[in-house]
Amino acid sequence: MLIARFFTRFVTTNVTGGGSQSIYRVISPNTLQYDYKRNISSHSRGRLFCEASQQQQIIQQSHNTSFPDKPEYPGTKSSFTDRLEFIDPDLYEGIPVYRVMNRDGVVLNPEQDPNLSREKITKMYKGMTLLNFMDRVLYESQRQGRISFYMTNYGEEGTHFGSAAALADDDIVFGQYREAGVLLWRGFKLDLFMAQCYGNCKDLMKGRSMPVHYGSRDHHFVTISSPLATQMPQAVGAAYSLKRENKDRVVICFFGEGAASEGDAYAAFNFSATLSCPIIFFCRNNGYAISTPTQEQYRGDGIASRGPALGIPSIRVDGNDILAVYNATLAARNVCNTESRPVLIEAMTYRIGHHSTSDDSSAYRSVDEVRNWDQNDHPISRLRKYMERKMWWNEEEEKQWKAEAKKKVMTAFMSAEKMQKPNYMELFNDVYDEQPPILEEQAAELVEHLKQYKDNYPIGSFKSSE
Repeated sequence: MLIARFFTRFVTTNVTGGGSQSIYRVISPNTLQYDYKRNISSHSRGRLFCEASQQQQIIQQSHNTSFPDKPEYPGTKSSFTDRLEFIDPDLYEGIPVYRVMNRDGVVLNPEQDPNLSREKITKMYKGMTLLNFMDRVLYESQRQGRISFYMTNYGEEGTHFGSAAALADDDIVFGQYREAGVLLWRGFKLDLFMAQCYGNCKDLMKGRSMPVHYGSRDHHFVTISSPLATQMPQAVGAAYSLKRENKDRVVICFFGEGAASEGDAYAAFNFSATLSCPIIFFCRNNGYAISTPTQEQYRGDGIASRGPALGIPSIRVDGNDILAVYNATLAARNVCNTESRPVLIEAMTYRIGHHSTSDDSSAYRSVDEVRNWDQNDHPISRLRKYMERKMWWNEEEEKQWKAEAKKKVMTAFMSAEKMQKPNYMELFNDVYDEQPPILEEQAAELVEHLKQYKDNYPIGSFKSSE
C-alpha cells in the first residue's frame, strides 16, 4: 500500500557539545517515524527553533484536517484494505434463479403467486400453444421448399408470453428474432405472420425481409434485423427518447446469451446506465449460441452477473416458469418508470428446436438431452399443470383447443400460400422520401430487362402495378 508522507524538520531542546540535532520526521496518517539525524551548529539554533515551531504547527494542522481515511477516487465504491487478494469468481456462488412454481406447476411461496385472472392465464396458455402449432407448420413448410427460412420458438414460449403480459401495450419492443410470441400476445394476426414468412402482398415488409423478421408500427414492435446485437444500442436510444419526453413507457430489448458477447451489448449496457434510461434488457439464455454451448461462450456466471459491474440492477429467473418471468418483468418495468434506470433480466431456458432451418443441432448435442428438456421441463406443460391444479383446464378443453388452433393456423397458411407477391417495383420504394435519379435509372433498367426476358421470370406470381 502506498501512503502519502509529509516531511518536516525540528530541533531538539537537548544541546550537547555545542550543537543540536535535526530530525527529519516522516508523518503518515497513522504513524510517526524518525528517519535519520544529523548535527547542527549551535549558532543556527535560534533560526531553526523558529522553523521547527512553524513546522510543528503544520504537523498539528495535518492531524486536525477532516479528511476521511477511505478512497476518494471517482468511479469507485470501495474502502482501503491491507490484504492483497484477487477476486476469484470460482469462490463465489452463482446468482440464484428466481422461480414461482416448480416443474409440477406447484407454487412454492403463495406470496409470489401473481394471482392472475383465469382469463389472463388462459390467454397465455392458448398463445403459447398456438405459437407452437404455427412453428410446426412453418418449419415443415420450409423443409418442403415452400418458404426459404424459418426459426422455431420451441421451449422458449414462457419467456415471450410472461414478459409480454407484464408490459403496457405501448411499450416499445426491440426483438432479436425469436420473440414471435410477444407480437402474438399483442394481437398480431396469424395472417400477418404467414404473409411475412411467405413475402406475399399482405406482408407489411412488402417481401423485402427474410422470414421471421417481423415488425409492426401498430404493435410498437421494431422490425427485426439479422445482425446480432445491433438492436441493443438502438433500443437504448429509444429509451433515452422516452425519458426526454417524460412518457410513462419503457423499452424492452430481447437478446440471446450469444449476442451478449458482441461489443454492441456492452456499449448498450454502459450507455443505458450512464444515461439512466428506462429500458429492460431481457436475455434469453437458452444454452446455445447457434452451435456454441455456454461453457464455450463465456467463463463467468452467466449474463446477469455483468449487470452490477455496469451499475444495472439485475436478476436471474427461471425462463420456463411463466409466472416468474411475469413477476420479474413487471417489477423491472416499475424500476424503469419510478427510478428511470435500466434493468437486466436473464431468463434461463432451453432451445428445444434447431437454431434455424439452416442448423442441425444433432451435430453438437444429443437427442437424449433435447428429449429430456422437452419431456421434463417445458414451459407449456408446466403452465398447464398449474391451470389443472386450479381446475381451470381439463383434457376435454385441451382437445377442443388443439383442434381450433390447428384450424386457425392451417387457414392462415393456405391463404398466405395462394397470395401473389408484392409488385417487384416495390424493391425501389420506402428508402428515400424522394427517389434519387440513380434509383430511377435502375428501376427503368429492370423494366426493360423484364420486357426482354419475361419468359425467364415468374412475373405472373407478382401483383401488377395497376
